[in-house]
Amino acid sequence: MVLRHFKSLVGWFALLMCIGASASFVCVVGQETQPAKEKQPAKEKQGLPEKQVTAEQVAESAIFLNGTREGMAQIRRTGVERGRVTRAIGEGKTEEVTYERRFIRGENTEKDRIRLEQKMPTAEYALVFASGQVWGVINDAMFTPRQDTTEDFLARQWHGIDTLLRYKEDGSALNFVGKEKQKGLDLYVLDVTDKEKRRTRFYISAKTARVLWLEYEERPQTGNDSVKYTRKFHDYHLAQGTLVPYRTVLFKDGTQIEETQIATVTYGSKIDETLFRNPNLPAPTSSTSSGP
Repeated sequence: MVLRHFKSLVGWFALLMCIGASASFVCVVGQETQPAKEKQPAKEKQGLPEKQVTAEQVAESAIFLNGTREGMAQIRRTGVERGRVTRAIGEGKTEEVTYERRFIRGENTEKDRIRLEQKMPTAEYALVFASGQVWGVINDAMFTPRQDTTEDFLARQWHGIDTLLRYKEDGSALNFVGKEKQKGLDLYVLDVTDKEKRRTRFYISAKTARVLWLEYEERPQTGNDSVKYTRKFHDYHLAQGTLVPYRTVLFKDGTQIEETQIATVTYGSKIDETLFRNPNLPAPTSSTSSGP
């Protein structure tokens, strides 16, 4: 009787450890260790397949451990992010940019509203994304940004961590590429393809379920060869109960071209919706809540 009670306690302890651990996708509870004489020879075990992992399991684990789908939808309804960007401008030179990014979250990524204020040594302007369009604002006047500026701005929208965390809202397709080991890290590799056929490949830690980096390709308007981009995420910290990578590094065909360092991020802020209004479009008849 005492032995049975002890085994029960051990089983519950293992279950609690499994639930509380954020370092594993799959937990095995209640599996007893067999005596050495009952183990199968190692030669026979080598051909056994690993536990099957699905694309949805990997994606949902990442979402849960980043703050849960419901939690992020509620906490990140609005937000203000401030920081610094260091960009390569050629010939070994860099440019420092301070930025302020304000957003109102939509029911999917296409319906988000974003305003990115940028202050550079020689210029200061904003880029706005709303109603599926991008425009610029300088000295309270609207302008049309260059094509490459627009593409760089939208790349964060279509090829960011939220591409994975909001795949259901966006109606994106998942494909589990497999499990890899790179630089001593066990990784799950997952492709997310949105409704516009934009594909982003995510490399997710099998230990922590954090996105370590992502890759995507784009074909420039001039030239036939596509360009490969890699965005790496570092310095994860909790921000109001959700995980945020405070440092992001962007590579173009293996060469670093940009580094972003977040200084502060606040969710649930009251945001003036007129900041996202296109002066060339009629004012909306109804407004969306932009506060908690």
